[in-house]
Amino acid sequence: MVRSGQRVPLLGARAAAAMAGFVEPGQEAGAVLVQVQDDLHKFKVKNTNLKGNVKAVDISNLKTGIERTELGLRKHAENYLHDINRQALTISSTDNKEVHSKEPPKWGLHFGASQKQLVLPRVPVEPVTVQAYSKSALRVSQSSQMCSQKIGKGHTVSNLWGLPASHHMGSPLPLLEEDRTKGILSLTELRLIPPAAKITLQTPPVVSKAAPFHEFHKQHKKSAVGEISSRVDLENTDTITFPNSKEAIYGKYSSSKGNIAPLPSSSSTVSARKSKPAWTYPAQQLESDLQIPSQTQPPQMSPCQSLQDLCFDCDIAVYHGTIDQKAPGFLAFKQHYCLSWKSIVFFLEHTEKLLKDYAVPLATINCKKLAEVASDFELNENPTKSDILTVIKNQSTVEKILNRPGQRYKGQGGTEMAATKIQTTWRCYQARKACVRFRQQQWASGVIAISWLLHNHMARVKKTLKESRQRHLENFYIRAKHLAANWNRIRTSRRTIIHIPSLGYSQCIREHIPGLALQQNMQMGRLCDILDANVDVIYICPLHLSEELLQYYNKLLGLQAAVRSGKPEDMGDLQDRFKILTPEAINSFPKHHMCLATQLKYSPKTIKRIKILIQSKDAYIIGGVPHKDDLAVADMLNVPILGSVPEVAHLYSTKSGSKRIFTSACVPTPPGESDIYNNEQMISALSQLILDNMEVRRWLFKVNDEFGGNGTAYCDIILHLKCYHWVQKERQRYSPEIWSKKWAHEPALVKISQELPGLLAQHVQPVNEKRFPTWEKFLQTFLSQGGVIEAFPLSENVTNLTVDMLIEPTGKIKIVSSGDQLHADGPLRSSGTTIPQCSVDPAVLNSLCLKIGETCKSKGVLGYFSVDFVTFIHPQTMEQQVWATDLDLCYSDQLALTQLMLYMTDGNLDCRSSRFEVSLGSNKMKSQRIQHEERKTPSPVSNRCAVASSQLRHSSLSVIYYNVLLQMCKARGVGFDLQEKQGTVFILYEDQQRYRLGMITIGEDLQGVLMTFARNLFIIHQEISAPNMQGETNFKMAIQDIEAILGITAENKLKLEEERPLKADALKE
Repeated sequence: MVRSGQRVPLLGARAAAAMAGFVEPGQEAGAVLVQVQDDLHKFKVKNTNLKGNVKAVDISNLKTGIERTELGLRKHAENYLHDINRQALTISSTDNKEVHSKEPPKWGLHFGASQKQLVLPRVPVEPVTVQAYSKSALRVSQSSQMCSQKIGKGHTVSNLWGLPASHHMGSPLPLLEEDRTKGILSLTELRLIPPAAKITLQTPPVVSKAAPFHEFHKQHKKSAVGEISSRVDLENTDTITFPNSKEAIYGKYSSSKGNIAPLPSSSSTVSARKSKPAWTYPAQQLESDLQIPSQTQPPQMSPCQSLQDLCFDCDIAVYHGTIDQKAPGFLAFKQHYCLSWKSIVFFLEHTEKLLKDYAVPLATINCKKLAEVASDFELNENPTKSDILTVIKNQSTVEKILNRPGQRYKGQGGTEMAATKIQTTWRCYQARKACVRFRQQQWASGVIAISWLLHNHMARVKKTLKESRQRHLENFYIRAKHLAANWNRIRTSRRTIIHIPSLGYSQCIREHIPGLALQQNMQMGRLCDILDANVDVIYICPLHLSEELLQYYNKLLGLQAAVRSGKPEDMGDLQDRFKILTPEAINSFPKHHMCLATQLKYSPKTIKRIKILIQSKDAYIIGGVPHKDDLAVADMLNVPILGSVPEVAHLYSTKSGSKRIFTSACVPTPPGESDIYNNEQMISALSQLILDNMEVRRWLFKVNDEFGGNGTAYCDIILHLKCYHWVQKERQRYSPEIWSKKWAHEPALVKISQELPGLLAQHVQPVNEKRFPTWEKFLQTFLSQGGVIEAFPLSENVTNLTVDMLIEPTGKIKIVSSGDQLHADGPLRSSGTTIPQCSVDPAVLNSLCLKIGETCKSKGVLGYFSVDFVTFIHPQTMEQQVWATDLDLCYSDQLALTQLMLYMTDGNLDCRSSRFEVSLGSNKMKSQRIQHEERKTPSPVSNRCAVASSQLRHSSLSVIYYNVLLQMCKARGVGFDLQEKQGTVFILYEDQQRYRLGMITIGEDLQGVLMTFARNLFIIHQEISAPNMQGETNFKMAIQDIEAILGITAENKLKLEEERPLKADALKE
């Protein structure tokens, strides 16, 4: 066995020789140190294997000797390195070859090429300042503090002040193969290497690959203008200085002691991203590897402080998207922000790419802003264009370049980008075109599909409605037959009448009726059907009535007993005899212009209540203008309608339809033409009418579906026809027989036809100027709906009268009312009536009415209808002419007023003789007019006349309440006398706007009642109007019309008085 002590002298000799610095010629100190370390290691191994021979060798003494040897070896190594540091360092200025050299500089030591190296531990060294030194020694002092760094975001990096192991300039110590297999922990325990030493092995378990940091292509680099001085004068120079470089390239930086090149740190010289190793100063590299004890130095500004000033003041110039990384300004910036350098490099890479892409020739980067902005970015977040522009000093110039159209295609990869842009645009255009076409087709298919679905749905709905309408019509005929078969029983028994005052005109007409609901409520007199004790009334009201109005009608209808007895105290309560119901649908359809029948159809609560009221009773409906929904309501209630089928009523209620009825009835009508639907037909027909009736001065144009004079216009053609005198001469040239032939009329027709269009456009006057302000609008409606042209009477004194008739279900025709019209709104619009009529012989009138009634019955007309006549004295024959002018197949306002007049007087209206009679002073008046066979004591009978109007309007009525109005009228003597059965009664329609009301004045003779009516209008106007606020009213025109009637009446009376003596004398003779 070999003893360890035998190798101690050899080990000590080698160590002494190595540490003493006596190196044989040609032998390098590095090899000696390695060999000494190897021998020491082998000795330790053998020493640990000696377990059995404890006696031969004192192990404790051997360990003590080995430790002493190690301490001595470490001390001599430090002295050796200290001697090396004292040598003068020189830097060659020739092409700066050492900067790019891959071989480490030779400092008199041999760096072994062993694959297994032991590297001495790297001691962190503070930045140092090179100061003045002598030839014999180099004095190095440590700075007291590390230069302040700004910590940035990014990955954690190692201490960048020290170099990696691969770049250390120290000589690594070799390891044996068997030491390598035992592991690093064993070497550390054996104290062969210090604990902080770094071990580099040949084949590490994880092979690291250098990541590319930033390629600087040679063609984009600018050659440095200033080079590093050839050598550093160690004897006469206080500080290491570098020559100035161009400020435009490297940036501008200054210091208090001139231009100073800062010492680059290890972090700036070594990077995993760089493709080429960077050059470092040998002295700085040694300082970073070995810890140099600090020495006392005089106070002087440290390089850290100068670096800080330089970095915050310098700028980086970027030429054509490339940064010169060898510029002193860039190196100083890199040295200062070494800890956040990855974030800065990441930001600079995107900056360079942007500037290259847009071919920006020059951009200046503010280092301070760059550091601030780059620290806010993670490595996985790309800076935007605006972020990059914030760090550029010449931002406005660069931004103009970036925003220049087409600039992107001038930079790096511009051709490829342009080609890509062209291809993208073309593909986008093709895709857009295809997409638009596809969307158009998709939209078209959707429209077609939806239209088809709607068409099918509408077809199904129409089919359902058609079937429903047909079922309603069939049920209408069935119930009408039942009503006709039982009419004689029903009209004398207990029954309920359902009044629905609906205006079932077409939608286009209802839309132009102002206040449609109010217009439908003008027939409150229907409530007076309770005059018959067997009748109960259900009145469907299109408006909500207040308690005040309901109380008024309760009192008014409760006067029935008082009227019969003549005593006011006998007034009763008849609220159980009549009901006023308002459909709830009027709130759901406030602006749909629905007729009352339609609103009732969509009011299930009102329908249910009506069913309860008519349960187990005979009932029937009396409507207004018939509508299809009247049939639906009748079907819901299962009651008959005393009226015509809506189609029949609409057909013969038109102006052209009424002409056909009158022609069939052979009653006189004005000269005219019906069923006109185009302009040529109108001009041709009017020209022929003018030639055939040269004496007619005024011609009327009436729209088929309008009512109340709204669709009427007139024109005095003879006054404005320029060729009228020529036509008269032509007529006189021919005899009556020849003139009656058509060929004689041709020249006159041509002249009149040419002149008529312009004449009509200038001189036609519509009656309702609000509805038809011009002839063009009237003509459009006239031709679209059709109409008639008829002559106006030849006389200036014309009287219009209305006759109401009833065709019972049994076919019996009765005249129920007649009256002469009042015209408060013009000569062609009726606003009131005088009952009974006294302008036409009753026999003549009855004959005409019965003819019309028979014709209507033959056409299927049933129920109530009214006929308008016009009478005048022909100026040539001086005979009275009566023309039938209009036919309305509905319940009229005049009939409702007549019902109220009869209720308030308990009188009898005999239309065959045109007499209105009331009985005075009898308490036993007949309650049922059908019981004529009963004998009763005769009572005094008095004739009465009445003036009634439902169209009175005054805007000032809305400022007072109805109870105030009634009190004012009572104070001025306007009221009704129950005993005399004469006076005035008001009809109130609604209490919201309150600008319209109805009034009936009853008196003994026509002249007196007309005067009373006019006096009442004057009193009301005086009470509700101020001198400076007369309001909008038709009271004045009504008074004027009444005055004209009174004048005619006075003339007629004088003529009668003159004719009576003449007739008496003729009889005597």
